[in-house]
Parts: sequence; C-alpha cells; structure tokens
Amino acid sequence: MKNKIIEMIKAYDTIIIHRHVRPDPDALGSQGGLAALIKDNFPSKKVFVVGEEVESLSFLNKMDLIEDAMYEGALVIVCDTANQARISDERYGQGDKLVKIDHHPNEDPYGDLMWVETKASSVSEMIVDLYESDPSLKMSNEAARLLYAGIIGDTGHFMFNNTTPETFKKASRLIEKSFDRQTLHDQLNEVTLKVIRFKGYVLENFELINGQVGQMRLTKDVLQTYGISPQEGSLLINSFSNVEGIKAWVFFIEEPDQIRVRLRSKGPVVNTIAARYNGGGHPMASGATVYSWEDCDRVLADLIEATQKFLEEQ
Repeated sequence: MKNKIIEMIKAYDTIIIHRHVRPDPDALGSQGGLAALIKDNFPSKKVFVVGEEVESLSFLNKMDLIEDAMYEGALVIVCDTANQARISDERYGQGDKLVKIDHHPNEDPYGDLMWVETKASSVSEMIVDLYESDPSLKMSNEAARLLYAGIIGDTGHFMFNNTTPETFKKASRLIEKSFDRQTLHDQLNEVTLKVIRFKGYVLENFELINGQVGQMRLTKDVLQTYGISPQEGSLLINSFSNVEGIKAWVFFIEEPDQIRVRLRSKGPVVNTIAARYNGGGHPMASGATVYSWEDCDRVLADLIEATQKFLEEQ
C-alpha cells in the first residue's frame, strides 16, 4: 500500500492534502509533514494544505487558500479523518483521485485508495513509515518537526497506551533531524491564563460517579462567563484524569447548535458508545455530537454501564 501511495504521488503534478475539522497536532502534523516530505523530494510539484485555521496551533502549519479550479486533475489525500463528515473543506471530492490515510477504525471506507493502520499511534507515525519504505526519499528538518509534533500529540508525550516500540523507533528517527524540540514541547503545552483559571472551575465542578466515571458539562453560559471558546474548553478533557479510581470520563461542550461529546477511558471501550450517537474514534478516546441534554444523560448512562461491565470482567 505504501508503494502504491508513493507511486500515485509521483504520478500527479498537483497534490492537495486535507485533514479533519477542529484539528489536533496529529491532524496538522501529518498533513503538514506529508506536504513537506513531498516538497522535499519532488520540488516541481504543487502541494497545498487546506482546512480551517486554528490560532492556538498556528505555530505548526499555515493553511493554503486555493481556488476550486486547482482541484482539476489533482490528487487529494485526507489525513487522520475516519469519516467523510469530519473532513475539513468539502472540496475533497473534486480531485481526480482520493487517498485516505488514517489510524482510526475504518468504518467509513472512502477514497480510491485507503491505507488504514489502527495499531499506529498516529497518522504522523504512519507518514514516517511511508518515508522509511523508500530509501531514496529524504526528509527535511521541518517535515521531522511536524511529524514529531503529531506523534507526541496523539501519544500524550508517549504517556498513552497507544505508544508502542514502533512509535519510539519512528520518533528516534525524527529527532536525528535538527529542530528545536524544547520550543516545540513548550508550544504544545502552553495555554492562556484564562484557560488555566477555567481549569480551576472544571476541577471544582466535575462530577465523579461511583468513584469511577467522571463527567463535566460545559454550557454556553459557563463558557461565556469565563470567556472560553468550545475549542479551548475541550483542551481540559484530561484535567481530572488522574483522580484515584477513575476509569472513564466524558466532557459535554455546548455549542450554538449542538453539544460535542468527548469520551476518554482507561479500560472500558468508548468508541462503541460514540458510534451510537453518530460518532467514533479510538477504543480509549472517541467523540460524538448530540443535540440535547437528554441525549447527554443517555451517553452518561451508557458510559456508566460500560464501565461497570468492564470492572465485572476484570
């Protein structure tokens, strides 16, 4: 599959790379890292990265603004996006060929070519694998910086259990390149003063059910009171993950026309819960969207049930 993707890249003069909405470091790192890798090795090709800008991660990658006509005869690659509904920039279907590169369960098998590795820690790790599959390829410091950011983003700086020996091998290849790791780590960890103060609110008000399941409901009124955007609020998903006894937790974040659901776990499988609400993701980290607080009650009940079942089976 990797050889097929490389051959397809070689065959096209214009390559446009997409990723998911509300991007995280792996989405931007894999998108930008792949773009840099292509530019490093095929400088005559036109390579673009598209999607909405995220100010808090602007140090990683800037998006290109391109006309619709650019898609004519182009190769389109979508990184780190499990389903089509979450692809940022709906023009992804206007190219000549479409390639999906992802590490989530392949529940929406879109594209002319699909490379899905659910055991990979991140799509950024997969892009390093793509690079290593062809000894003739070279990698710039910038490509390494972006891919490293993606790997540490999705592995929680190698603390999450999706980190494998292969992850460390790929990361070690990247840090052979010359980029400022300390600055990158600082940028990824830095938050604004208002978010730090809002974390205090979350820690004071989250609910722990049966000593095992945590929940936090961030209403529009609460977010407005603290001057926090839904995106900023979601950064605090793991703020009480180290509470003794907790096995799973959920954040409900109210937006103008929907409520975002973010599920996290230390054992109970949560992507099956997310799938019931038209969401998805990884077994231990998933998301969905609901449209009422009654739906949130149902999600919470499902999470409590899944946690109890998990503990009974231990």
